[in-house]
Amino acid sequence: MNDADVSRQIQQMVRFIRQEAEEKANEISVSAEEEFNIEKMQLFEAEKKKIKQEYERKSKQAEARRKIEYSMQLNAARIKFLQAQDDAVNAMKEAASKELLNVSNDKNKYRTVLKGLIVQSMLRLNEKAVLLRCREMDRKLVESIVEEAKKEFAEKTKRQAPKITMDEKVFLPPPPKSADSHEPYCSGGVVVASQDGKIVLENTLDARLNVAFRQNLPEIRKRLLGKV
Repeated sequence: MNDADVSRQIQQMVRFIRQEAEEKANEISVSAEEEFNIEKMQLFEAEKKKIKQEYERKSKQAEARRKIEYSMQLNAARIKFLQAQDDAVNAMKEAASKELLNVSNDKNKYRTVLKGLIVQSMLRLNEKAVLLRCREMDRKLVESIVEEAKKEFAEKTKRQAPKITMDEKVFLPPPPKSADSHEPYCSGGVVVASQDGKIVLENTLDARLNVAFRQNLPEIRKRLLGKV
């Protein structure tokens, strides 16, 4: 084998090695690109999942805030409505209280009312002797109807009426001096107690209004506001 043959053989070996190296390099490049794409896709999916989770978390927070705000607005509206109800009912009661002040202006009607209250008080207490208290301005009127009240009691019960003692030391408060007065007042009526003072029946016009108002409050709300 001469030098020329040796040279050709060497060149063939070099080309073979180069080709093999290029093919190997190409395989490495393709494999690296595939691994890169896989890793890139994994990173993309992980980031997408993270973004989705963050969106869901913020959506839940926003929904929770919305529910809280709605609940607060609903409670505020309910409180406002209930306050309006109370204002309307209280205004009605105040108007009724003012009307009570006119009852004692009609002497004949007030006389009948007073006698009825005294008779009812005796019936409820069912005592042999009672202490009767009224407004100082009603003292003479009450004294003038005590016997009539005792007679009516006897007729209704077929029993002797109790002994009635007028309280000459302590009187019920007078009517209010003005519309915005905050002093204790009484629109009329009586307070009757057992002789020992252990049982007290407040049968004033104001007390009767309060009782009637409490008993009929559901119906008052229904008629005045359309609901109980």
